[in-house]
Amino acid sequence: MSEPAPAAVIAIDGPSGSGKGTLCQKLAKQLAWHLLDSGALYRLTGLAAHRRGIALDNELAVAELAANLDVRFVPGEEGQPTRVLLDGDDVSAVLRTEETGSLASQVAVLAEVRAALLGRQRDFAQAPGLVADGRDMGTVVFPNAPLKIFLTASAEARAERRFKQLKDKGESVTLAALLEDIQARDKRDSERELAPLKPADDAIQLDSTALGIDEVFEQVLALAKKRLSL
Repeated sequence: MSEPAPAAVIAIDGPSGSGKGTLCQKLAKQLAWHLLDSGALYRLTGLAAHRRGIALDNELAVAELAANLDVRFVPGEEGQPTRVLLDGDDVSAVLRTEETGSLASQVAVLAEVRAALLGRQRDFAQAPGLVADGRDMGTVVFPNAPLKIFLTASAEARAERRFKQLKDKGESVTLAALLEDIQARDKRDSERELAPLKPADDAIQLDSTALGIDEVFEQVLALAKKRLSL
């Protein structure tokens, strides 16, 4: 397994809907650094296995595939989401479908796959630096990162944000169902045996419940400039 590369890393962890995806994209663009969406790697692994006809319970085959994924995360223009390329193909849209999410959940429980992706994630740490988005970036993947942020928000606030996003896309959803899903996901993530969701001992914890994304961005950018002498 590869060791973390000697490049500056900003590790940003937190639960779903806390705003870390948007934050990481803005930071990567501002600093002209590489970007890692670690959760997407599990979706990409499941999608790639499905496309290649590899059984999702074939642990060794899926792990080998995970270790050699040809993937790039490209920060979008202002206000646009990050583009995700798999084997040069833009899979940004299909990556967020329920079907791909189901594929991801099936491969994420495989220990060999998690081990393979650990090395793959660490390979993203290249000069001039990396902004890493996930749930175990500061605790497992980049334990020596010079700046670790744990970004959270109340489950109610995160459900409201997701509700607005989906309504804007014309999807039929209920706030109650979204809140229940977020609370269940939080419980699974924090109680799982492998790499549970929790702040690293030396992480700076930020609560974005009452903050806009620009306020969070400015706070973290200031911390990065101070901690990393940017």
